Amino acid sequence: MQWIAVATPPFASIEKFDQVLARMGTEPEGLEARYVGTSNDGLRVITLWESKAHADKFFAEQLGPALAKVLGPEPAGAPQVVGIEVERSYQRQPVG
Repeated sequence: MQWIAVATPPFASIEKFDQVLARMGTEPEGLEARYVGTSNDGLRVITLWESKAHADKFFAEQLGPALAKVLGPEPAGAPQVVGIEVERSYQRQPVG
């Protein structure tokens, strides 16, 4: 079942996000979509995964090391993440 993660990273700039993304190299397995933007409360990263297992593996094996390389071995905080199991979805289909 698909999984959505809504994350608030431990930094506020899109430039830091780009640095972390560059450190990860290839796209993580199971990632279907990513949206990044700023809200009134700061930067948000919204990802759509094939499954919760894919998201969990990414957070444990790829994101942590990339954050440590960009922010130092003891970053100011871990990303705050809200997970959502997708029970219904809609995707617009192009016509023609």
